Amino acid sequence: MNGASDTGTAARSARLPVGIVVRRAPGATRWAKWSWRVVALMPGAGPGGWTELRRDGEIVDYHAATVPLELHRAETDGYLVALNGTPPAVFVILRRPPGTIEARPEVVKITASAYDGQDHTDNGEDIVERVPMPEGLEAWIAEFCRTHHVEEAFVKRKRTPHHVEAREDGKGDARVRQAADVYRAPASLRAGQRGEGAE
Repeated sequence: MNGASDTGTAARSARLPVGIVVRRAPGATRWAKWSWRVVALMPGAGPGGWTELRRDGEIVDYHAATVPLELHRAETDGYLVALNGTPPAVFVILRRPPGTIEARPEVVKITASAYDGQDHTDNGEDIVERVPMPEGLEAWIAEFCRTHHVEEAFVKRKRTPHHVEAREDGKGDARVRQAADVYRAPASLRAGQRGEGAE
């Protein structure tokens, strides 16, 4: 499977159109007449606009939309997490029109990054569908990761040595030029303290 790459950016990204198949079924509760969920992907599909693909009574499968699946070399960590899932999956982001839970959703995007999918889950506005990858799509993403993923070496942070004896307690503002500590006691007080010690 060959994904199109933007001219001059073959080393950084790749893009593939993916058709999203959404199934409408009778709602599971009395408050929603219909439920909608993503049931299949069609890599390399042409434009889609809620074209009916299959009908079985009240259950209808639609080619809801075709959206680009974009891969970027800086995000291979997220792709590898998705590839290592059981089963490997991509994430389709849906968004319902406000005001009803049964209205036909909008297909917002598709992502191969498990991290990106989690971000959309956390925003509280989107529906994130985890959809198993077809074999060809899995191979395409895996090849991109083999080409671009760079394992970052773990570097242990070195602690700065802390020498208590090197501290200068009571030192004044370093920006002020001074012959002695600016926090020294006034001369009159020092004289009084000397007098008290002499008694």
